[in-house]
Amino acid sequence: MAREKAAHPTPLDALAGVGPLARQLNQTHNRLWYERVHQDLTGPQFTVLSLLDAHGDMDQGTLGARARLDKSTAAPLLERLRRRGLLEITRDEGDRRRKLVRITEDGRELAHRLAPAVVEVSERMLAPFSPEERDTFLGLLRRAAGEPEA
Repeated sequence: MAREKAAHPTPLDALAGVGPLARQLNQTHNRLWYERVHQDLTGPQFTVLSLLDAHGDMDQGTLGARARLDKSTAAPLLERLRRRGLLEITRDEGDRRRKLVRITEDGRELAHRLAPAVVEVSERMLAPFSPEERDTFLGLLRRAAGEPEA
């Protein structure tokens, strides 16, 4: 049964929205990530390494867009991975304004070693759903996040 919309939503009405549920979902995911994946590699860092592993070298702007990172987040994240020896950053000889990003063998090895644990985190988060519900849930999340259809 749908709730009737109040003329003036109350703070309690606001708690029934997306924000609190998204926060709880994120907290659960972060806890599982910390327990099962890696305590020193974040989800966005794993995404960057995985994209470079799958697609090869790319410029920083393209990588940031594919990883859905804003510019203020991408540069420091990439620098942290570079300092750890997981990727290399060089200037494009054809356009010195562009930075090219390449995964190192250590970065590739780490991404491959952690992939099963990352999949396990997703499986644990989706465990309450049937396969059909999983597809629907993930599709709805992608749409809410503004991602293109898979």
